[in-house]
Amino acid sequence: MRYRYLVLLITVVLIAPAEAQIGGEATYQFLNLVTGTKQAALGGRVLTVVDYDPTTALYNPATINAKMDNQLQVNYANYLGDVNYGTASYAYTWDRRTQTFHAGVTYLDYGKFNGFDEQGNATGEFGGNEVAVSVGYAYNIPWSDFYVGANVKLISSKLESFTSLGGAVDLGLLYYDEEKAMRGALVVRNLGTQFTAYNEIYESLPLEIALGFSNTMRTLPVRLHVTLENLQKWNIAFSNEANAQRDLDGNVVSEEPGFFNNALRHTVLGVEIFPESAFELRLGYSFRRAEELRIQDTRAFSGLSAGFSLKVNKMRFSYSHARYTLASHTSFLGVNINLQ
Repeated sequence: MRYRYLVLLITVVLIAPAEAQIGGEATYQFLNLVTGTKQAALGGRVLTVVDYDPTTALYNPATINAKMDNQLQVNYANYLGDVNYGTASYAYTWDRRTQTFHAGVTYLDYGKFNGFDEQGNATGEFGGNEVAVSVGYAYNIPWSDFYVGANVKLISSKLESFTSLGGAVDLGLLYYDEEKAMRGALVVRNLGTQFTAYNEIYESLPLEIALGFSNTMRTLPVRLHVTLENLQKWNIAFSNEANAQRDLDGNVVSEEPGFFNNALRHTVLGVEIFPESAFELRLGYSFRRAEELRIQDTRAFSGLSAGFSLKVNKMRFSYSHARYTLASHTSFLGVNINLQ
């Protein structure tokens, strides 16, 4: 018997730094990875970016807008463990610039692995990959500052000889007051099911509910973002055995994260400097990533991320760097092409 389940284990291990304790509860976990360089730089979660970048619509379809017309964005990361990971997205506006449609793809290639049977005999190489293809549309509720949007996704996954096919929808609601430069968003992602299971065992999809807020300062070229992620499950804190202590009687007392600690783990902060200009700077911080991946008595800067973008003629190049642990960090590269 081949070690077919090894790939499933590797999938969980590789994605754990990005999804941590939420990660092992559903299949198709790659759906909740960051979608592009901007999102990666702003802490990994941002719902309220309404600009030229069509990649943002992969996470919140309500942000689909006419500024994305004929914009093609491609992002790539050499992810943890040399996993190849990337996204591509495109938007097109028609009907007198009143209707914008969006298409996108997310792809993850786990590479090649050596297979062995239970006696240790080589059985050849095997691999694994996952892909999601989506189409989306957003609609402005008449005479209001509210927008609603939806993505429909077809999901395919192959892990060694196991294959699975599924489908899901993302639903987004966006409030955008352009005069006051205030934005708010509510997103429900990955509502769906497996059409075919890996091994006749059907699993749930990684449902996520998130809230986002942003505001552009009037006197400074700075935009602030606050995102509350994973609201579908309030208690996401867990006891870290490395922080356990002993009482006077020698008994081990486990760490007990409090209400405030758990609330912070839902929070992601992001800052854009010179937003929507030819040169942009981006900074982010994920409290959950920082708390779950920190090393005791060691300054690893887990949770921090940063990036920039530079526009040259009809192309915009972007780069982001996300810090996980001392031994784990990822760089994201992106190119936006104006096809008009």
